[in-house]
Amino acid sequence: MRPVEADPGRLDDPEALAAADPGDMLRRVASAAAQVREAQLHTAEADVERIAQGGRPRALVIVGTSGSGFAGEVLAAVCGQGCPVPISTVRGHRLPGWVGAADVVIAVSGSGGAEETLTAAVEAVRRGCRLLCVGAPGSPLADIAVQAGVPFVPVHAAGPERAMLWGLTVPLLLAARALGLADVTRETLERTAVVLEEMSHQCRPASEAFVNPGKQVALEIAGSMPVIWGTSPLTGAAARRFASQLAANAGHPAVHGELPAAWHDQAAIFDGPFVVGAAGATGAAGAADEDDFFRDRVDDPEPTLLSLVLVHDVEEHPQVTRRREIAAEFARDRAVPVVELTTRGTHPLERLAGLIAHIDYISVYLALAVGVDPSATTGEPEERTT
Repeated sequence: MRPVEADPGRLDDPEALAAADPGDMLRRVASAAAQVREAQLHTAEADVERIAQGGRPRALVIVGTSGSGFAGEVLAAVCGQGCPVPISTVRGHRLPGWVGAADVVIAVSGSGGAEETLTAAVEAVRRGCRLLCVGAPGSPLADIAVQAGVPFVPVHAAGPERAMLWGLTVPLLLAARALGLADVTRETLERTAVVLEEMSHQCRPASEAFVNPGKQVALEIAGSMPVIWGTSPLTGAAARRFASQLAANAGHPAVHGELPAAWHDQAAIFDGPFVVGAAGATGAAGAADEDDFFRDRVDDPEPTLLSLVLVHDVEEHPQVTRRREIAAEFARDRAVPVVELTTRGTHPLERLAGLIAHIDYISVYLALAVGVDPSATTGEPEERTT
């Protein structure tokens, strides 16, 4: 089966673009900067700093599914490996056995009704944890916060939860700042909002594909299955976001990992049956060739081509830089297209925000190019409530 082909002309045709995006996902992606600024106001009104009254916790546990869970990964990436306490993300119903009164739990749900998050939040109250809730006003999660007498930050829906990342993440960053775990000032958040605005300007629908970084990369990876490798914990989180957004927005599969481990675990893909002309790319068709050299090959399955997407960071380890360069050469030697994305800025939050904005636009433009409605969602976990 051949991959679905992209229609480059659709991306530069305003009428076709609007018709392909009935849920207005491009506008929702463009709301990222506004989400950062609005979330700061809601967080201040919720008096989130109360969470720090018990002092520095033993651990910080983020409970959330889907985009809410990724908000915890953003927090961990921004705090970095030098964070004085561990930051853990829980995506299921149960808190780890070690979580207790010495820990802070933040329950995050865009809808405020994800059953996994609600169950874990109730468990956190039962165990005596300090609790902060972030989600939709008037939701079951808001009710839990009121009953437990804990801070609640309202987040107003901006479409599917995957389009609400910054509204969900900023309260976590400010809570971590109050706990002395994150160096995220108002100035940092404003610079981050500016980075998001700049990317939205570059990726605006009216910008033609040859100068639009979102459209460019979408067309480069269209028709392939991307193998997405980050080169640091920060860009590793971006790689996971990329694979998730491709799946959710475009119905497009991808493999993700983080160097150097991804090289050891996944490099063999490029010598496997998904690469045309690779040493090991024989598969079922190769076996049939040996049996019947003169058979009709019209019905042979078309191999799925790969692309390699390297998401690198300005602060990656020198040895990882070398491994990234080797990986790019390795892929090009096998005629595998290589796309490289890089971070810009000094603060980890700015660098990650710029990448995520670019990634979100790529995934939406890829969906539009192949005729998929990027706002259509099947079975998102936040739709299931108790």
